Amino acid sequence: MGIIVWLVVGGVVGWLASLIMRTDAQQGILMNIAVGIIGAVIAGLILGKGNINQGLTIETFLWSLLGAVILLAVINLVRRGSVR
Repeated sequence: MGIIVWLVVGGVVGWLASLIMRTDAQQGILMNIAVGIIGAVIAGLILGKGNINQGLTIETFLWSLLGAVILLAVINLVRRGSVR
């Protein structure tokens, strides 16, 4: 059941992060899921905040979203040389 939660929450978080960073037209559902899951890992490991393994709450959702936005900002910085 945990993997399903990771996929669904990762997809939603990745999609919202891509809307915030205006990269939604460039990536599909698989990329959104990957960005969301990696963003959750970034939030959990680097920022030291709760992740969705500890339970799905508003706080863990927002930290995962922040991690995904940071990930997309870094990707945009490397790809284009500037953050949108």
